[in-house]
Amino acid sequence: MKLRKFLTVKILLAPELRITAMPMVSLLIVILASAGALSAQPAADPPHPDQQTIQTLMERIDRLEARVAQLEGAKRPATTETTAQAPSPPEPMPATVEPERMDLSKTLLHIRGFGDVTYHGDNRKGDTTSFSLGQLNLFVTSDVSEKFRFLSEIVFEAGPDNAVGVDVERLLLQYSPNDYFNLSAGRYHTAIGYYNTAYHHSTWLQTATGRPLLFEFEDKGGILPIHNVGVSATGLIPSGSLGLHYVAEVGNGRASSSARAEAVQNLVDENNLKAFNLALFVRPEKIRGLQVGFSGYRDVLTPLNQSRIGETILDAYGVIVRPNFEWLNEALVIRHAPEGLSRVFQTPGFYSQVSKRFGSYRPYFRYQYVNAPDHEPIFGPVYNAPVGLRHGPSAGLRYDASESVAVKLQYDYTLLRNQQAISGLALQLGFTF
Repeated sequence: MKLRKFLTVKILLAPELRITAMPMVSLLIVILASAGALSAQPAADPPHPDQQTIQTLMERIDRLEARVAQLEGAKRPATTETTAQAPSPPEPMPATVEPERMDLSKTLLHIRGFGDVTYHGDNRKGDTTSFSLGQLNLFVTSDVSEKFRFLSEIVFEAGPDNAVGVDVERLLLQYSPNDYFNLSAGRYHTAIGYYNTAYHHSTWLQTATGRPLLFEFEDKGGILPIHNVGVSATGLIPSGSLGLHYVAEVGNGRASSSARAEAVQNLVDENNLKAFNLALFVRPEKIRGLQVGFSGYRDVLTPLNQSRIGETILDAYGVIVRPNFEWLNEALVIRHAPEGLSRVFQTPGFYSQVSKRFGSYRPYFRYQYVNAPDHEPIFGPVYNAPVGLRHGPSAGLRYDASESVAVKLQYDYTLLRNQQAISGLALQLGFTF
């Protein structure tokens, strides 16, 4: 009776449980039936009804196993169908994409620094020997794109009052699609002759302690429009091995209305007239380091309480620059022609400089000449520049203590018209970083 109830309970189980438990049930039935038969049978003669019961149970087990097989066969396609109909699992969330990092080996902004300290003195009355800070020049460039480039020179410099000021000496956006056409817009060094575009705001770059008299900066009493604000185009002219180049510039020109006005017209032009400059030069392949060229500059100046003055500057030069040898030769004439006057004021000038390198030492020699008329209408009254004759030699020695540090010793002797000659000595430490 107990065995029958047990089987009844098993049969009434859910189909899923019957499927998984049926083999175990069969085994338990056989064991229990055998145990019951053994416990009820005397040792002498076992009763036959128990054999019949076992036979009945075995038949029932066979039927149950057949039923289990039938149910399992029916369940397999259902499982497959269920699996096929089950929704696909959600796609995993993509990993967080990190922003593209800048390659530090290709940083767009590049800064090169230059500076110098000079100890100097001369024999002029009232002058004192002094240690002087030179220009601290931060030369900044950036490759904006494949064809655009940014360039600037930011200079920190002390004035006669010992106060340090900041000047943006050059500020250019350059467009360079090819070798034949390169366009720059902003503040640039006017391409008058050779020296002004070969040596910028750094004494370390040049051989001597200072620039030639002709190419002094505007705030140092220079007579040339060293800087200009406008547009400049440069490039090659197809000429084979001759290496012909051109430069064409148009800009505001140099201020002339007042001695108190800033020489470089950075924001506002004092008139509607523009300054033009055209230069041509060659670099022949057959003579290494040779460059020969000329330039022509034209502007109209408008000083207060005076008639307009036409300004023309013509320059010609020939230089040889090699790693161990340098020979610079340049001459120009500045022509000022006031409207309504028959007189024309002409200021000629030149310099010649030669140097030779011997290991870390480079001795050099320069001779220069400038002769401005005493009654020049612009130099003295407007530019506060010296007039009259100035000429004389300079001799010096440059020692390159390292690739970035140079020590220079220079002696200058300058003859003046109707004045005492000036003898000066300078010891300079120039460096780059």
